[in-house]
Amino acid sequence: MPRQIRSFLITFCVLATPSVSRAQISTTEFAARRDSLATHVGNGVVIAFGGRTPVTDFGPFYQVPGFHYLTDFDEPDAAFVMVVRDGRTSSATLFLTPIDPRTAFYYGRRPDSASVTRTLGVSARSFSALAGITDSLATSGMPVYALADFADADFARQDSLTRGRMFIRTLAANHPGLVVKDAHPIVDALRARKSPAEIALLKRAAEISSAGHVAVLHMPEPRHEYELKAALENTFTSLGGSRPAYGSIVGAGRNGTQLHYMLDTASARPGDLVVMDAATEYQGYAADVTRTIPVSGKFTADQRVIYQLVRDAQAAAERNSKPGMSAAAATDSSVAIRAAGLAKLGLIESVDATFDPPWKVDCAAVPAQCKQSMLWMIHGIGHGLGLAVHDPAQYYTGDKKFMKGDAFTIEPGIYISTAALDVLPDTPRNRAFIAHVRTATERYNNTGVRIEDDYVITDRGLERMSSAPREISEIESIMKTRPARR
Repeated sequence: MPRQIRSFLITFCVLATPSVSRAQISTTEFAARRDSLATHVGNGVVIAFGGRTPVTDFGPFYQVPGFHYLTDFDEPDAAFVMVVRDGRTSSATLFLTPIDPRTAFYYGRRPDSASVTRTLGVSARSFSALAGITDSLATSGMPVYALADFADADFARQDSLTRGRMFIRTLAANHPGLVVKDAHPIVDALRARKSPAEIALLKRAAEISSAGHVAVLHMPEPRHEYELKAALENTFTSLGGSRPAYGSIVGAGRNGTQLHYMLDTASARPGDLVVMDAATEYQGYAADVTRTIPVSGKFTADQRVIYQLVRDAQAAAERNSKPGMSAAAATDSSVAIRAAGLAKLGLIESVDATFDPPWKVDCAAVPAQCKQSMLWMIHGIGHGLGLAVHDPAQYYTGDKKFMKGDAFTIEPGIYISTAALDVLPDTPRNRAFIAHVRTATERYNNTGVRIEDDYVITDRGLERMSSAPREISEIESIMKTRPARR
């Protein structure tokens, strides 16, 4: 057995062995988070709402990330109120909703006030007392810092009618002089710097996710996208992952050019590339890993060219994602490599050539978004990781440089499809662009490639947490050993 393949098999076996112990986040750390929030608030009342009881039986309850970050309380229908005076926590109280005794036979009992106080170190009361207490606090003259209970920050604007938001609106309407502030900028800034305990959980999530992608390389040649999805998610569950960190994306051929394709039901044919963006959540912390593989086990010559462009772009971003370096440098280096490659392949007129996008964008204010290359590499190169798959990161704000405690992805992509040309507005600029690239676009049609890994910045610098094979030679060597399909 070649040494390279044996190494990956050993790695997979190690990952497949459940660990005896893994880092947990201590009650002391949760208390420190609340103390840090109090320092930033100074004087005020923090009001946060957790998630509601699910209204379907398609899965267990998962807590709102911000609420979990402050409380470590993962039961539904709860609220949290913290009174802060002179930068110190005056009181911290969870408000609990008891479960109906009959319903408890189906879904389990919820902890009572005494057990919450004992285990979490905060006081607890019945949810029915919340309105009276907050009405009283609203007359204190202190501002209210509201932590909204949207399920996902990516959809916060649409998710505007949550219980927590409605409660705060009512509270403000009943107290016209009340000052209401958004607590999310403060909490997000705290969440952006990951602690050692959080990094340990993120690393485990990345390890499990990588094992899922390794398992796919060893399975018989698939005929459908869902076979790959099953292998990925089975491995996640087998190794202790709590759930997929997001809807698994397994797109073969044309479907691989749709960024968030989640049907995962189509055929996977020899000659297709498959984009697999799938990872697990482990004890609340999300990984995010993408690999692109050939169904047949071997890349075609044209696929190799596009794949290597993306891999080179990822490597460039890695070199520029070190402590103290600008996040813009990582993005710019990745874009430059891909744009040069696309121009060489005839897929754009030149690295600086522009087009008229089919979406709304101010080309004068954001000229980079109107370069032809952006049609083929539409998304950014990464995002923060943590309690949410798109979590706050320190490099989002301030001088926008990477710092110790940043956890994030690097995920360049290229997606070639004649359908993208078909939706361009009919303008002179676009007609010239289409005429120049039509032949090359047809040659590389339905080629989607994304490579995504998870990283953290520690005292040692940039560390890659996800370890699934990503070089062409590695992928092809392993897939060559796959068992025949029965």
